Amino acid sequence: MYSMTGYGRGEAADATHTLSLEISGVNRKQLEVVCSLPREWQSLERRIVEAVRARVSRGRVSLNAQLRASENAELQWDKAAVATRLNELKTLCEANAVPFEPTPALVLKIATTSASAQQTPQDDALWAFLQPALESALAAFTAMRKTEGDALKADIAARAQALESLLAQIKQHAPQVVTRYREQLFTRLKTGGLELDLNDERVLKEISLFADRCDIAEETTRLESHFTQLRACLSATEPVGRKLDFLCQEINREFNTIGSKASFLEITKAVLEAKNELERLREQVQNVE
Repeated sequence: MYSMTGYGRGEAADATHTLSLEISGVNRKQLEVVCSLPREWQSLERRIVEAVRARVSRGRVSLNAQLRASENAELQWDKAAVATRLNELKTLCEANAVPFEPTPALVLKIATTSASAQQTPQDDALWAFLQPALESALAAFTAMRKTEGDALKADIAARAQALESLLAQIKQHAPQVVTRYREQLFTRLKTGGLELDLNDERVLKEISLFADRCDIAEETTRLESHFTQLRACLSATEPVGRKLDFLCQEINREFNTIGSKASFLEITKAVLEAKNELERLREQVQNVE
């Protein structure tokens, strides 16, 4: 089981550049990959997205890549390119009646920028430079998601067990519902001055109708099936977040039905406690891939 939240970082370097690549993930119903890359690297976005999709099936994954010149890099300045940039800048200043007085700092900036642009890896060489950093970041990202997923798995299992215990209490009290109703019915009849025999057809019919209305056997059977499927999800190797979310919805539906059918104080208390526990379970499931 994997969480949708996580973080990973990778680096790569050559003689002239150092690449820092960070990946982070947050909850999202569908998979969304957002890349923040240097302008010259936009052509690599498709490959990066494919690499992420191979590891992740759900969530919002953000990737940020920063490229900087290595401190010890020896820049090969192109004197002709620097002269061309200076001439272009001079022409622009003259056209706008702005004095053109280049400083050594300006010349150095133009020279450094031109050299960095020239030495930035391109195309396949660029992918070969970036891929190791990407794989390293994805590995760290996946490892953190797995650690978070293991914690979620333990918490979900504990909450599922608590829900099953509450279901067992409900099943234990279920047979008492009709018995309690029959006693209350006879009490009300006697209070109203109606002395009817226990085997009176009208009394038996009323009890039978009530027993049919408050029967929760179907709901408890479905809940047991849902819990079996939930436990199977905890041991699955494929992403199960969507399935767990659906099971939580169905479990909530069954508990609601039990609460509306069984007018018995102990069952009502167990249903309310189950719904509170289920809400906490659903909050955790929202983090599962």
